[in-house]
Amino acid sequence: MTRAIRTLLVANRGEIAVRVMRTAKAMGIRTVAVYSQADADALHVATADEAYPIGPAPARDSYLRIEAILDAARKSGADAIHPGYGFLSENAAFAEACEKAGIVFVGPPAAAIRAMGSKSAAKALMDMAGVPLVPGYHGEDQDAGLLAREAERIGFPVLIKASAGGGGKGMKVVRSAEDFPDALASAQREAKSAFGDDRVLVEKYLTTPRHIEVQVFADSHGNAVYLHERDCSIQRRHQKVVEEAPAPGMTAERRAAMGKAAVDAARAVGYRGAGTVEFIAEGEHFYFMEMNTRLQVEHPVTESITGQDLVEWQIRVAEGETLPLAQADIPLKGHAIEVRLYAEDPARDFLPQVGRLDHLVLPSHLQGTRVDTGVRSGDTVSIHYDPMIAKIIVSGADRTEAVRRLDAALAATEVVGLATNRVFLKAIAAHPAFAAAELDTNFIARHQDQLLPPPRPVDDTVLALAALSILKEEARQSAEAVDAADPWSPWGLAPGWRLNRDAHVDLTFADRERRITVRAHFRPAGFILSLPCGDMSVEGDAEADGTIRARLDGVALSARVIRSGAHLTVFVRGGEYGVEFIDPRLASQAATGTAGRLVAPMPGTIIRIAVEEGQEVAKGAALVVVEAMKMEHTVAAPRDGKVKALKFAVGDLVDEGAELLVLEDA
Repeated sequence: MTRAIRTLLVANRGEIAVRVMRTAKAMGIRTVAVYSQADADALHVATADEAYPIGPAPARDSYLRIEAILDAARKSGADAIHPGYGFLSENAAFAEACEKAGIVFVGPPAAAIRAMGSKSAAKALMDMAGVPLVPGYHGEDQDAGLLAREAERIGFPVLIKASAGGGGKGMKVVRSAEDFPDALASAQREAKSAFGDDRVLVEKYLTTPRHIEVQVFADSHGNAVYLHERDCSIQRRHQKVVEEAPAPGMTAERRAAMGKAAVDAARAVGYRGAGTVEFIAEGEHFYFMEMNTRLQVEHPVTESITGQDLVEWQIRVAEGETLPLAQADIPLKGHAIEVRLYAEDPARDFLPQVGRLDHLVLPSHLQGTRVDTGVRSGDTVSIHYDPMIAKIIVSGADRTEAVRRLDAALAATEVVGLATNRVFLKAIAAHPAFAAAELDTNFIARHQDQLLPPPRPVDDTVLALAALSILKEEARQSAEAVDAADPWSPWGLAPGWRLNRDAHVDLTFADRERRITVRAHFRPAGFILSLPCGDMSVEGDAEADGTIRARLDGVALSARVIRSGAHLTVFVRGGEYGVEFIDPRLASQAATGTAGRLVAPMPGTIIRIAVEEGQEVAKGAALVVVEAMKMEHTVAAPRDGKVKALKFAVGDLVDEGAELLVLEDA
């Protein structure tokens, strides 16, 4: 029996909410958004036909409140709810509450969510079904001593994983028995914070595995298929960074074997809708890891190689229809790669960033490129939610073409206002090992020196473009300042004029610790700039959006220079460079540094203080643990010393840069 969905409420935010609404609107379905106080002006709210407030900014007070979401559904007349991913998407109680309220849940049955929601229970189920498992402990007894003994039995290194979650939260690699107690406590805290469940499992940690997952779909008529596989091996802190489909090197025989195992897993729990069965593979063997009972972040690469809209499949299955295609009819064409553009600072161990997106350009205009995002220029990345800015998805006739397009797409991406991982992603895309598909979960660690090189001084090209941007901006300001009653005033038409001397101005820039003065000599067609490596002739125009079309010693190029206060970000030749303009007209531009102070690395909550006032500590000892965006960040002692004063208590909220404690010499 089918039931047409007329109004769909999306119980989520950000890019997944926007993406679900796009398909729903194309199907003629009215869309409803929900939003927290922090998201009142968010893109997903503007995209929906209607939007309802559901509470304060913290997710536990808004997006995780089942009754608030159901109340919005009742008020809006929604007859179905799509949970997206994260938040309540794998919450069996939410699926049951929707059913009880007579609202279609666009997802699997509650029983299937419950069966696969616990990694431990799911592995026990797969073990009974004969699916190969990584050696480990998946029991209910969570006694710390028992878990430590099980880790010893399995053999180090081991991986502690949150039983109820994913996304790298509550996951710790432990290489020795001595490190196990602290790692276990940290994993349990993260699991409790992110999923409300501190249970964990312990598994053997494979040293060079690949992470391969299979997209499955089932309907209520007994049909189940797999839509090929994705390789998600390039990870950092157990979080996926790059995903692609199909998996490089996958043979037809192995694809069929993994696909069959994935479909068998779905059938074993009476599955319905979209799901992903994740495997870890090493050598000729593959092992079941978990099943995610929802749509995955990386689903666009599967859509690219199959030509199917997986959200449309979800909606049609939820309406009671049969699957759109049988297994033999599912296409596999070309290759697709997705990267996740995050607001995070690679130079500070990838700390998540919060703040305003002053300038945002995404490469959706490029051929073979798709962008899924939930933000616009001027929006704010909040401390309360995941700091993903966008997913950039490229496709090509083969992997070589897809890799080239990925490099081009990242070169065309521009973000100002927050540090991002764009340059890091571009380094991956350009790395020879990535081009050769030499993939495993240690890819980033193995190539870290090439992917995260130390910062280099900016070159003369960057300085020339920064100087040209400043000179053009000041010329516009001078022209606007000329008295309208005397538009021919020579003082408004003589920049850099000096009596009996060459007309010039000096511009000073700061490149980290380096101060550089660029002397600009005015010429009829442009400037001669005195730069660190010599003189350069420069001419060109700068548009209001920062676009510059210049000739540097006759070489024509296009770039963009975005100014935020004193900071200039120069985008040129696929690179991104920052310098500070030292304006002599300002009284002071000295920044207050945090060097030598023990400060909060980002806004967050103090969840643990590991020391007391008066305690002596050794260099590297954990002092304070700050939780932000559901991840823990440990502030360690930079040297041997003695704790003179603690500035905060457990539970306190702190701003980025807030001094946490005073450490004096012992």
